[in-house]
Amino acid sequence: MFKKKILIVDDTELIVRIITDILVPAGYDVISAYSGEEGIEMVRREKPDLVLLDIIMYGMDGLEVCKVLRADESNNLMPIIILTAEDDEEQKLQGLELGADDYIKKPFNPRELIARVRNTLIRIDRNRWANPLTGLRGNLEIQSEITRRIFNRDLFTVVYADLDNFKAYNDVYGFASGDRAIKLTADILLDCIHTFGAPTDFVGHVGGDDFILVIYPQNADMICESIIKRFDKKIVELYSMEDRNKGFISTTNRQGQMIQYPIISISLAAVSNENRNLISHLQVAEIAAELKKQAKSIAGSAYVRDLRRNV
Repeated sequence: MFKKKILIVDDTELIVRIITDILVPAGYDVISAYSGEEGIEMVRREKPDLVLLDIIMYGMDGLEVCKVLRADESNNLMPIIILTAEDDEEQKLQGLELGADDYIKKPFNPRELIARVRNTLIRIDRNRWANPLTGLRGNLEIQSEITRRIFNRDLFTVVYADLDNFKAYNDVYGFASGDRAIKLTADILLDCIHTFGAPTDFVGHVGGDDFILVIYPQNADMICESIIKRFDKKIVELYSMEDRNKGFISTTNRQGQMIQYPIISISLAAVSNENRNLISHLQVAEIAAELKKQAKSIAGSAYVRDLRRNV
């Protein structure tokens, strides 16, 4: 199994040995550097998953190392946890201001060290998987969420949300306006989940104008109906007054013909294990894609549910 690589930067050999003895049994690969300069070079050469950085070192101290590492954009998603003296609040604040993700006061508890390392790595991994435009979780976490609920035999509904006529809008109004439409959609989905859903509900962004909700079946109708109502009310604000009044935009297709496209609408396709067995995220995706075609064949925003049952 792939192990996360932790770089310890500390000029005290005893501290390096103590941290190594804590992290290796916890399942991490550990490498070490004994000066700030060596630490910077090892980051470039080894590309660690996380850096544990002591503040007080001879020569280049930890604050300067943190500043140099954060100045390199390739290290933006590499977490840094600083090691500070117990009574030095100023060290902690300076480190955080320079871009450190967390801090641990020395002497530290082994359980605290492991917990902070683990939690920081989980948080950074989520940031890597998240869609950069909406901040929503992406394909890997979508698949994992559906698989987890199937494994736990939870009742759930997966809602596949897709925008209609988005490409035409993007072509006419430009990418920046297209991004605003995507962000607006994400905000509406989250708002409706928060208003009508449960704390464990999940919202993911497949990419482009495709989104996934994983919710409880008893809330599905209310959530989907509220999404459509809010979406249809807000999306027109992204159009010029002229296009709002017309109810469509005009653009040429690949054959050079002028085509009229309606205002963007949203299609929702809901798949549930309430009345049928679902055994994998792939099966859920296939059913949702089939239902999405039905929803998109309906003019305007539409919500379609899978009503089939086990026989």
